[in-house]
Amino acid sequence: MELRTLRYFVAVAEELHFGRAAARLRMTQPPLSRAIKQLETELGCVLLLRSPTGVALTPAGVLLHEEARALLAQADRMRARVTDLAGPVTLTVGTLADSVVQFGTRLAAAYREHHPGARILIRESDLTDPTAGLRAGLVDVALTRTPFDDTGIATRPLLSERVGVVLRTDDPLAHRDGLLLADLAERRWFRFPDGTDPVWHAYWTGAAGDGRRRDGPVVRTARECLQSVLWNGTVGLMPLGHDLPDGLSVVPLTDMAPSALVIAWRDADTRPLIGSFVRIAESVHRTTDPAGAGWGRATRGSVRGAGRSSG
Repeated sequence: MELRTLRYFVAVAEELHFGRAAARLRMTQPPLSRAIKQLETELGCVLLLRSPTGVALTPAGVLLHEEARALLAQADRMRARVTDLAGPVTLTVGTLADSVVQFGTRLAAAYREHHPGARILIRESDLTDPTAGLRAGLVDVALTRTPFDDTGIATRPLLSERVGVVLRTDDPLAHRDGLLLADLAERRWFRFPDGTDPVWHAYWTGAAGDGRRRDGPVVRTARECLQSVLWNGTVGLMPLGHDLPDGLSVVPLTDMAPSALVIAWRDADTRPLIGSFVRIAESVHRTTDPAGAGWGRATRGSVRGAGRSSG
């Protein structure tokens, strides 16, 4: 039995309701139900009697509730004593553009719960550094996107997202169900400053698909990218399902490989604090979006359907 599973069970036992327990644990109900069912399977007995109005503890459930509360309290005391002895620790987290927005609130809450004494520093990077300060040694771990030059850097994917091209809504191509990079061959694309990671630059400016050098305006932030499209009619790429300003649309690119939201850290950094961050982030991702269906949909602007190319 894992301490995390016991915490899940204690929440259900005290709330006597899966929905309320899930809200208390800041997770969705399906993975909570699966965790409790797995616990019952491991123990070989029924712990909860389920009904449409809630749950009730069986005698075995009452006993486990008492023992689990005592065990969890002991674990918390032990962690506090070890933390006090070791002194305060600091973890610097690098973020790129909207990477932390997708599930930063849940991750921050979960990390504070596991490491209440840790001091967390956040460093946001612009689009010129896809490692969000990791390669330069400015951060310990990063929430970022692929692809980029990952030499010496380990990554753990959390979410794969399809990519689309951002266009003004009055653009003739903005109403297509899908596009190919070839459909945009004669368009002006925004580009990143000289010296930007070449793998990253080639992917997000579409140059990886046709090898052409882009001659559009230089941008450094996601907001600059969108404003470049809005004001200058240039085109650029972004993951599907994200917010757009009024006047812009995103059309799926059917021949672009997806971009992954990842946790990244230096290969040589084996500190337990880094490993803990990676595990917690993975757990938050699973409980927030267990089906891997995505992290939201655009609420402004528009997103065209992910259908065939109309070129």
